[in-house]
Amino acid sequence: MEILFDQALVAARRERAFRNAEPGASFLLDLVAHELAERLAVVERRFETAVELHGGTGIAARLANETGRIASIERVETSSVFAASGEPLTVAALDDLPLEPASASLVLSPLSLHLVNDTPGMLVRIRRALKPDGLFMAAIPGAGTLAELRDVLLATEIERTGGASPRVIPFADVRDVGALLQRAGFTLPVVDVENYTVRYDSIFPLMRDIRAMGMANPLVGRSRQPVSRGFFIRAAELYAERYADPDGRIRATFSIIYVSGWAPHESQQKPLKPGSAKMRLADALRVPRDEEPGSAS
Repeated sequence: MEILFDQALVAARRERAFRNAEPGASFLLDLVAHELAERLAVVERRFETAVELHGGTGIAARLANETGRIASIERVETSSVFAASGEPLTVAALDDLPLEPASASLVLSPLSLHLVNDTPGMLVRIRRALKPDGLFMAAIPGAGTLAELRDVLLATEIERTGGASPRVIPFADVRDVGALLQRAGFTLPVVDVENYTVRYDSIFPLMRDIRAMGMANPLVGRSRQPVSRGFFIRAAELYAERYADPDGRIRATFSIIYVSGWAPHESQQKPLKPGSAKMRLADALRVPRDEEPGSAS
């Protein structure tokens, strides 16, 4: 397994961001928490034991609870500092899943799976932690997220030094996420993408928001060389040249992959085996035999 993320650094930055919460900095987490709650609300089921995995502020757990679809919810976080007063909370690293097999009927993961070093393994462990016919729902930043920032930082570094180092973390493609769900053993998987565009006056408030989210570069292979203010001034110029609207404000894309999948259960619908159809396609479509595709004229 390749170690991409410095988990101690990820945890420290998330905890610092939570302690020093800036107004509006959690906008992305708030947005996906509302979206997950809306999707949960239309599921005609009641889930007795729900778990929120590394949801930061806990808003995903709170909104899920308000849907009336769950009896109780437990939160898992990297530190007890994330707990509200008197709230029970299980402490575990992002790469850890402290759940017994078949112990949860619902698992929610809002904006944390992209920071796990072994995503395929984590998905397998989540599926095993679900009771039969249990539901997994997640929001995962996907390919396209911060594409503009990645482009201008790369261009600036090449221009100034002739080389490049990773400054924006890699994000998964939606097709890869769907394939991982199937490989992990989830049934009835659903994967879709929502793109959100946020506008800023310049690159500097965008980068402040990223730090305030606890999302500054945690890659093990990140450059340790100090970066001058001149570097970011040039990056801001390139950002404005390439991604500014007519009013001068720049665009930043957040591409969120929404995921759901079920733990297998005998009651679930299963696809028919090839050749098991009881009716001809032409009969189903009520197409006269002499008008079937490929018939002689």
